[in-house]
Amino acid sequence: MPAGGDTPPEATGHSAVLAARKSRWLGQQYADITKLREIAARYDRAAARAEQRASRINTRIEKLRHQATLLREKAQRVLANVPEFEQQIKQHERDIHSATGRGGGGPPTSDVTGLHYRIRKLQQKVVDRQQRARALELRAATKTQKTAELKVRVERYNETARLAEQEAATFRKRADRLQLVSEQEGSAARPAEPAGTTDAPENPPDAP
Repeated sequence: MPAGGDTPPEATGHSAVLAARKSRWLGQQYADITKLREIAARYDRAAARAEQRASRINTRIEKLRHQATLLREKAQRVLANVPEFEQQIKQHERDIHSATGRGGGGPPTSDVTGLHYRIRKLQQKVVDRQQRARALELRAATKTQKTAELKVRVERYNETARLAEQEAATFRKRADRLQLVSEQEGSAARPAEPAGTTDAPENPPDAP
């Protein structure tokens, strides 16, 4: 029969097994917390990458918009002299009409043919400038269309970033809850120190 102060070996072994299981379970909890935080960090990185790509595309969109605006302004400058050319054409036509009326129906003079030549040159300038302006407008429209396509990509990246941030927040909350439970269980499993077990300093020996 064991002495009154001795602990049975069966109880000691059972307590060691329970303690080992408890330690292993707490260790698994901490491993799960670390894994959850790692997954949250991966989602955060994915969100930051998507936001970075969206920011770069937005910069490109603004650049294309600026280029399209410059092209349209250039097209307007190209067409700025067209009304003046048209006024000159009308004036030459009036001069031709008056010169032809004075000639009495005879063969055209060099002045009349010269006016016809000037009219053709001015008409050619008008057509050339209109063609140039239309080419510039086409380039501007192409860039504007490109910005519309890039906007779709920006919205897709923004949606990806938003979903990744939500997933990261979800995993962080799970990790926080699990860490809180682990800390509470760890403090509950820690044995309380019995009262009166604090080592008191020994009294110094009396002087002889």
